[in-house]
Amino acid sequence: MSAPVGIDELLERVRAGYTRVGAREAYEASLSGALLVDIRYQALRERDGLIPGALVIERNELEWRLDPLGSHRAPEATGHDLRVVVVCNEGYASSLAAASLHALGLHRATDLTGGFQAWKAAGLPVTPVSPVS
Repeated sequence: MSAPVGIDELLERVRAGYTRVGAREAYEASLSGALLVDIRYQALRERDGLIPGALVIERNELEWRLDPLGSHRAPEATGHDLRVVVVCNEGYASSLAAASLHALGLHRATDLTGGFQAWKAAGLPVTPVSPVS
């Protein structure tokens, strides 16, 4: 049995398996066809807004929706070669999510360093969420 691993060490390990991207690089990747996937929960999206064109999939559904072989896949889950940039609020949960996508064979999956907050701080496009009436 191996020794327990803390979350900081786990993040370091999974991040060593791929190259993370910054906000500008994520934006450029999206313009070149990469799929931005926003895994933030609804309250954060309502509070801070949305990245235009990003696919919203909450974290608990991510693997089911992006597995190209899965029966519940999103139409955007076109193949294992798909370039995916996972976005969470600050860039922590997205690292674990990207590692999970790698385990499913999505070898080009990565995440946004600093998450949505870095995107917003870089002055990249954000659309406010309209209140539900």
